[in-house]
Amino acid sequence: MATAASSAAENPLPSFEFLADSPPPRFTLSPNQYKYCSQALKFFKDKLQMPDQIKQEFALLQGKRITASEMKRSCTVALDSVNVSKNRYTDVLPFDQNRVVLNSCKDYRPSARGYINASFITACSSESSSRFIATQGPLPHTYEDFWEMLLENQCPVVVMLTRLVDYYTMDKCGDYFQAEDGPREFGNIFIATKWIRTTGTSLVLRLLEVNRKESDESPMSVLHIQYHEWPDHGVPTDTIAVREILKTIYQVPPNLGPVVVHCSAGIGRTGTYCTVHNTTQRILSGDMSALDLANTITTFRTERIGMVQTLEQYFFCYSAIIDELEDLVADQNSEMSSKELVVHTAVTSWESYIQ
Repeated sequence: MATAASSAAENPLPSFEFLADSPPPRFTLSPNQYKYCSQALKFFKDKLQMPDQIKQEFALLQGKRITASEMKRSCTVALDSVNVSKNRYTDVLPFDQNRVVLNSCKDYRPSARGYINASFITACSSESSSRFIATQGPLPHTYEDFWEMLLENQCPVVVMLTRLVDYYTMDKCGDYFQAEDGPREFGNIFIATKWIRTTGTSLVLRLLEVNRKESDESPMSVLHIQYHEWPDHGVPTDTIAVREILKTIYQVPPNLGPVVVHCSAGIGRTGTYCTVHNTTQRILSGDMSALDLANTITTFRTERIGMVQTLEQYFFCYSAIIDELEDLVADQNSEMSSKELVVHTAVTSWESYIQ
């Protein structure tokens, strides 16, 4: 059973300042990163020309899905009678071995065992890669636990990949942030909104300050990123907004704490984003084992049931990674051309001067 980042209060991690009017900075590649990205880009573009192989990969993944009896054995805390009502869906539960355990839980009963429907997600142990907490869309009676989880684990960013209510009026996620309502309280948690900004790709960015009531500590800043145009069980029409989320998080040091990612169940859209984010980061660090998406998702599925739910989402992972690598390589090519132009202009000017 995994434990939360044990003593965040005793060993506070460095904070990070998010600015309302600051777009994501351009990511400058080192020579080695340029090489890694170029190699990975060629691999993935060649792979995308073999859709039948990609379909076969996903079919094999689906063939290894956990059974109902295995879930019953592996998710005993989630299935305890005192915790069942905290699950949005009865078939999406955290495994006992890597569930997030709350030190301070709204449900004080010992049998609750600090339960929240959330899982620690890691595909590698590299310090250059973000850690994740994958979780469900909070329910009204779990709002306080959600924010307690963020405080205990010093989570700097929340990525929300769902609407509160979908197109068919089905509740997909509770309004656990209520960012437009001024300062508010959820049990022992106090939240204030510092700013809200909507980007051209329909992302809504909110900087929130979170703290426990009557705490003497400084509030923790949390960047809440909502992308509500991603349909349940589907994919966006393009990869731009998803990659803008990634570009925004590039600037956040991975050692600050896990990035919280959720949709409604916390597996389909959540798993897809985590795959894109994790794969891109690992390529940038030179970990070319990241090219095996099926293996990455297999690892994710040992940490949370059903990560990346559909074939369409699996293909989207390939497309988003290719588009991001193309952006990174193109930006670097442009920067190199600009530097060459500056050098050429300087040399020409000097030659004209000495003549």
